[in-house]
Amino acid sequence: MSLGAFADSRSLTLGVELELQIVNHHDYDLTPTARDLLRLMGKHRIPGSVTPEITESMIELCTGVCSGHAELLGQLSQIRDALVDCAGRLNVGLCGGGTHPFQHWSHRRIYDKPRFQELSALYGYLSKQFTVFGQHVHVGCTGPDQALVLLHGLSRFIPHLIALSASSPFVQGADTGFHSARLNSVFAFPLSGRAPFLTRWEDFSAYFDKMARTGVVQSMKDFYWDIRPKPEFGTIEVRVLDTPLTIEKAAALAAFIQCIARWLNTEHPFDLKEDNYLPYTFNRFQACRFGLDGIFVDPSTGDHRRLREDIESTLGRIETHAMELKAEDALRYIRTELAGDGNDATWLRKVQQQEQLLPETVRRQCLRWAQGAT
Repeated sequence: MSLGAFADSRSLTLGVELELQIVNHHDYDLTPTARDLLRLMGKHRIPGSVTPEITESMIELCTGVCSGHAELLGQLSQIRDALVDCAGRLNVGLCGGGTHPFQHWSHRRIYDKPRFQELSALYGYLSKQFTVFGQHVHVGCTGPDQALVLLHGLSRFIPHLIALSASSPFVQGADTGFHSARLNSVFAFPLSGRAPFLTRWEDFSAYFDKMARTGVVQSMKDFYWDIRPKPEFGTIEVRVLDTPLTIEKAAALAAFIQCIARWLNTEHPFDLKEDNYLPYTFNRFQACRFGLDGIFVDPSTGDHRRLREDIESTLGRIETHAMELKAEDALRYIRTELAGDGNDATWLRKVQQQEQLLPETVRRQCLRWAQGAT
């Protein structure tokens, strides 16, 4: 199967996908209500779309193509409000978070859709364990070579994005000690991790053709990389973020990525080379395990510093680009988060420490999703 042409796209446009949990109002466990929720959503006119995900206790909302933070937040608000209305009619709740705190994978049901059934047949129990919830951010690129260069430039900031978005400290009733346990589930898949270091589309197409000839892949969907090109959209897709607990944070994180992308595209602050990936897995683990207090090894200098410190430095370096993109509110939101709980994983642990009951923590997650940052 051929990779196909890279679609026309406007540079730095944004699109967001959010995978959401559907829970009952009895014990706040996951509930297989996706089909009914999608049926009710079909009566709402919304920007973007809402679609099924691999198990029946989750859905994915997708925005349309947005120019920046304000438009993105507006679309997310409309979709969120429609979803909350439909969920209320079904007497179920919706929430963010990268994992459900106490659901058991063996109780999940695969959604009846050919691709999901094929994945279930291929990956077995891993498919049900893939009941985890992430935010994907698409960034528009003017051409395929620019897409690959941006992909590798943004890879430096993967640990920053993991630490900021982390919202999955609990798995099957236990505190994992991780800020983002969700990514451990993603990493179990054989085609996860990072993309190969290729900066020309001609070389990338040749790589894809070789992989396709082996029968291992049929399309880009078969790669679960942290960032992957999406030629049919003319974008790159950043895939490491846990689903935040609010749409406000989801929009702020997407705008943060957009600002970094503009900085990389215009100032070219880092040399691209394969050696930049030497500390990649270490940095990624530190972010998953320790969140903002994880160690970041600078691939250019070898210096060690806290992720929190490097994020604060990055915010200062992209300030001008945020002004050009009208994303000042997004950066202000992130700075406020850094000064407070830092990330949603810390907020969830604080709530659980207060309540000592995971169903009550999930109830609070649902309120936070429906009402915003309260």
